Amino acid sequence: MRFQSLKSKLLLAVSALVIGSGLLISILFTQRYSSSLYQSMSVQAQNLSHSIELEATDKILTNDLVALQKMLDYQMRSNNSISYLFIVKENQILAHTFTDGVPLGLIRANQAARNDSFALKEIKSTFGEKYLDTAWPIFAGKAGVLRLGLSEAPYTRQVTQLWIQMGAITFGILLLALAVILVFVKRITRPLSMLAAAAEEIDEGRLEMDVTLKEGPDEVGILTSSFNHMLGRIKNHTRRLEEKNAEIDRAHKQTRTSFAIAQEIGALPNLKAVCIYLIRKLQGIVTCENMAVLVFSSNRDTCFMQSEIESRIYTGETVSAAVIFFRDLNGMQFIRKNQIDLKLVPEAFQSADQMVTFPMRHENQILGAMLIACPGNCSCVTNELDIIDLILNQTSGAIQRSVSHEEEIRELKHRIEVTAEFSGLIGKDPKMQVIYKLIEDVAPTDATVLIQGESGTGKELVARAIHKQSQRREKPFVVINCSAYPATLLESELFGHEKGAFTGAIRQKAGRFEQADGGTVFLDEIGEISPTAQIKLLRILQSQKFERLGGEQTLSVNIRVLAATNKDLLKEVKSANFREDLFYRLNVIPIQMPPLRNRRNDIPLLARYFLRHFATEQETLAQRFSSEAMRNLLDYSWPGNVRELENSIEHAAVLAKGKYIEISDLPASLLLRTETGERARSSRSLVENERKLLMEVLEECDWNKKAAAHQLGISRSTLYDKLRKYQLTRPTVH
Repeated sequence: MRFQSLKSKLLLAVSALVIGSGLLISILFTQRYSSSLYQSMSVQAQNLSHSIELEATDKILTNDLVALQKMLDYQMRSNNSISYLFIVKENQILAHTFTDGVPLGLIRANQAARNDSFALKEIKSTFGEKYLDTAWPIFAGKAGVLRLGLSEAPYTRQVTQLWIQMGAITFGILLLALAVILVFVKRITRPLSMLAAAAEEIDEGRLEMDVTLKEGPDEVGILTSSFNHMLGRIKNHTRRLEEKNAEIDRAHKQTRTSFAIAQEIGALPNLKAVCIYLIRKLQGIVTCENMAVLVFSSNRDTCFMQSEIESRIYTGETVSAAVIFFRDLNGMQFIRKNQIDLKLVPEAFQSADQMVTFPMRHENQILGAMLIACPGNCSCVTNELDIIDLILNQTSGAIQRSVSHEEEIRELKHRIEVTAEFSGLIGKDPKMQVIYKLIEDVAPTDATVLIQGESGTGKELVARAIHKQSQRREKPFVVINCSAYPATLLESELFGHEKGAFTGAIRQKAGRFEQADGGTVFLDEIGEISPTAQIKLLRILQSQKFERLGGEQTLSVNIRVLAATNKDLLKEVKSANFREDLFYRLNVIPIQMPPLRNRRNDIPLLARYFLRHFATEQETLAQRFSSEAMRNLLDYSWPGNVRELENSIEHAAVLAKGKYIEISDLPASLLLRTETGERARSSRSLVENERKLLMEVLEECDWNKKAAAHQLGISRSTLYDKLRKYQLTRPTVH
């Protein structure tokens, strides 16, 4: 609203006073001037009337009307102030100065009251013109009445000019007065305006200003001094309140953040995910982003280091020293980088001038530490670092549970790996578990073992496992591939020969049986030996005795015979290609190796084993299989069994460009036959396909129900329903 300020109100009041005074003076002066003019005009009218009366008396008495008329005309011409003249006697006009005759209303407008006195009257014409009409008796009224009219227009113009002059003078005086008043009011109200502006800024929350006025003994000076003192107290009080509010807000934010982080960490699947999540959250709190988490195992002999980009596991004296160092720290501390073994921290910490350490404890036991690398221009403040200590205290329980969970998983994996790997054999399929148990049972004995199975199923590995588990493990293990020698040379290779036994036998040679004395002989592809060799082999199996080719001396050996073949020896016996008595001598303990297509659960396990082996050997980056590549491995029929799988993984490891084996890295023949197999299987029922898919995904996810449900795109409850429907359970490992 207008005129709210004191300055405006003062200006308005003083201006109204000046203007009112000027108007009042002008009105009074004009009225007096107008009254003076009216009196002057009345006097003039009386003088003119008396003068004309004297001249007109003689002419009227002599009845010289012509002279009378001329005299009136002369008076009109000689005196511009006269507007009209006429003489009336007994209601007759004797003479007049009107061109169109005397107006009838004008005759009655003014009349002398007595014959010896005149009458002055202000009259107004039909055109609005004002006149001062004088009715002057001539010769005491006996000769008639002189009527003289003076126009008021000249006098009105004089009054108007006076008004204009007075207005200009008043306006000038007003402007001068306003200028003086403005300076005076501004000088008087400036301190008050500054105080008012300061009060408004204080009301808006800006307390950094200060009123700088020359303080004096007057009221304004005292008010300014008191205002500044009051403002100082408000500033101090406000600053203390803001500091307290900031402290409360910071504490509330820290508590809320720590509880939110603790809640999120509780839902993470493993220790690595917990540490990475913790690092990324803390990076949003402090400016230093190089962080690492050290977590000790329950028995304090292993240290898990996790940064944002790398993971490491340490053991040994370095871990023991770190446990002692962090256990002795009391709360957050800045340390020099040479105070701990730099092997425990990432390479990014090498360039740091110092580190901030936050020991993590759970139930008064050292759990690990959070490390933050601080460069030379570190701008972290203690308040920011306090929240890290609070968060670590809130999340220590979750970290401890993650450590325990990680150790349990590692123990379970170790048990599975121990069960899945047996003396060089890899597989956790129940069929393989039966073979492992059979090997454990027959290895301590000297019983002959016949290992049958398709090519590439690992028959030689079974033979080696039996030898390693036997009492002969320190003795030779001699492998003889019976299909690699022609019939004429096989006997010499098996039994040896004397010098001159045949053309080219220039010296005596010990056979493989003789070389393996005390150990184990593995006869691979036993179904390929000739009938003559079969007879001699039968004798060795019966009596452990033989003669060299071309020799007469009977040699005795102490050997164990293991044999393997990819043929059906029983059919060979029926077709008279293999001696029946030798078959029964060899088939004391039969072991049937399952083809890889009948134990598809082991394909991911074997594939990962071969990938680790060839990635290290070939120095490639490949570490895992993409889901599409693993799907193709599981769908392939593997006619070449484990040997073909091994060659395919080596092919993929060499061609892989990144950390994952993609479907394009697999051999083309495998992809072609997989597509053919898929077309052949497309005719199978939906139920069979669904059951097979469930088994494949569960095996791929190591029977992790949550991961399998996520990969299948269904809920866990739906997955459990399907498991009950198809009666699917995880195979029991013995």
